[in-house]
Amino acid sequence: MRAVQFHKSLFRFAIVKFFGKRMSVATSPFGMVSMREVEPPKLPSPNWVRVRPLLCGICGSDLAVITGKSSLLLSPLTSTPFTFGHEIVGIVIEVGSAVKNFHVGDRVVVEPALCCFVREIDRPCEQCVAGNYACCERLTEGVISAGVQIGYCRDTGGGMSDEFVAHKWQLFHVPKGLDNDVAVLIEPFSCALHAVLKAFHRLDFEPEKVLLIGCGTMGLLTIAALRFVERSLGKPPTFVAAIAKYPHQREWAKKFGADEIVSLNNQLYEHLSELTGAKFFRPELGKPTVLGGFDMVFDCVGNEESLNDAVRWTRSKGVLVVIGMPAEPKVSWTSLWFKELKVIGAYAYGFEDWQGNRMRTFEIATELLKENPTIFKGFVTHRFPLAQWRQAFQTAIQAGKHQAIKVTVQP
Repeated sequence: MRAVQFHKSLFRFAIVKFFGKRMSVATSPFGMVSMREVEPPKLPSPNWVRVRPLLCGICGSDLAVITGKSSLLLSPLTSTPFTFGHEIVGIVIEVGSAVKNFHVGDRVVVEPALCCFVREIDRPCEQCVAGNYACCERLTEGVISAGVQIGYCRDTGGGMSDEFVAHKWQLFHVPKGLDNDVAVLIEPFSCALHAVLKAFHRLDFEPEKVLLIGCGTMGLLTIAALRFVERSLGKPPTFVAAIAKYPHQREWAKKFGADEIVSLNNQLYEHLSELTGAKFFRPELGKPTVLGGFDMVFDCVGNEESLNDAVRWTRSKGVLVVIGMPAEPKVSWTSLWFKELKVIGAYAYGFEDWQGNRMRTFEIATELLKENPTIFKGFVTHRFPLAQWRQAFQTAIQAGKHQAIKVTVQP
């Protein structure tokens, strides 16, 4: 079968790091990614199923890996060669003998986290027992090789292939009538929803002003999740300012409920000051010092520039939520100390407290998208056949040039 795979190579990693985006080297024969003919992955146990992808989204974490920008912190928790793709809607084509609730022909979305329950570990770790299974502490054990998610484990395969395998615990039925273009958003929307719910649970005040940095897929879905949470939980609507880099992102931010769209330019601090009444001062070197700011800030980029802005624009005693995948940026944490900020890392999903129930994030996300499908129409801007995986990755990397939001691959 065909599979778009990552092969670890220090030599190729050095080439990609040196050339960066130039010459499209990340997707060239000099990069670490290629499409190969490989053997289909085996079912690790009778509790697993085989899935044929219908649509697979390209995630920012995938781009960070192929361009050499991701942190090497997670490299010991993956196994290579791995097949990319963890934002997946697909069709079940084979079921293990112990699988009862899923059948051949079922349309499913896949929660990619490879936690203790998926690894079939008899005594799950403390995080999995508590419902924080995305933060599993036994990611190198069990019936499969190391890997934080499907798409980063050599034994499971991934969505950028003709087929892959998943544990029954990872599967969710797609509601009838929900288009694949919307169903494929359940995974990234779950990440955004998890971040918003974590932020609200950590607050000891009602936020009035929120800043969202970055309007790529995660940033835009975070705006949508914030508005859904406010309405569903009966919370007063906040004033949301969103920093967007490209015009097409600004349009989506407005559609999803942002009150003010701020351009990423030299007047950024002046604009944010007008919105909040905060004052900023110029030190001898570096970014300005800010007094005041936003009650809650979501950094959906995770690079050095965005994190340094985020800590400055979170007001004293405010909450900063880091959603974007950070590499190894140099960040001035003086504001963290000086303003006594609460900083929350938000990764993937888990169990949530929702309207008096304990539910998995995927369940909540699926229900919200089912109830509001039309607002996401057109969010998938590009679809490429698997054979054109290079064009797909390059389109996602150059989102501004191609006016891309969610880029997908269709095996």
